[in-house]
Amino acid sequence: MFKTSAQVETLKNQVERLKVSCQQFDQQNLFKSERFVKNQHGLFEHHLFRTKSVKLSDYLNEVFDNIDALPSSERRHAQRFALESISQQIDAIITALKATSVWQKEQQFKPVTRYKKAVKKIIQSSQELYSELSQNHEFERRLQEMIELRQNEKINCSAERAKELNNEILVLHGRLGRCRKAITAVEEKIQLAEKSNR
Repeated sequence: MFKTSAQVETLKNQVERLKVSCQQFDQQNLFKSERFVKNQHGLFEHHLFRTKSVKLSDYLNEVFDNIDALPSSERRHAQRFALESISQQIDAIITALKATSVWQKEQQFKPVTRYKKAVKKIIQSSQELYSELSQNHEFERRLQEMIELRQNEKINCSAERAKELNNEILVLHGRLGRCRKAITAVEEKIQLAEKSNR
């Protein structure tokens, strides 16, 4: 998968907006409050983090570290897994904040949908390129099959039919050429995206 620097910056900016709320959460020592101790699992999913702390800001810092350490585009599945993990971590932090007055006072925006859109955009950009490449390769395969069928038919047919088949083969070769140009264009986009992430 690809992560363009602009898309990752957008994601970081959305996460950045949680900083103030996390700091206020920590100032109130909410992780030590009776409500959080009694409902620890329901209000905050510690198991999603390597961090072990009584400060929510430390968990947010882990999210930033994970964004900075996103796997490269060559490891598409690893990158998608990492993005899904980051998304779950942000959800956990927001769930903790929503259980407090900090959220009601400070959150005038919609961070949940905004960060999810940022994550989705990173995933989609790569998915679209690979999907387009796959479709073009399938189209190329089908065109080659169609050409081969007509060439085989030419072996035992009338002169008139052979002329028709030659015209069809000519048209199919034109389509095949355009298809291969499209494949090359998508592959160049992929290479460009990979270079930008190194």
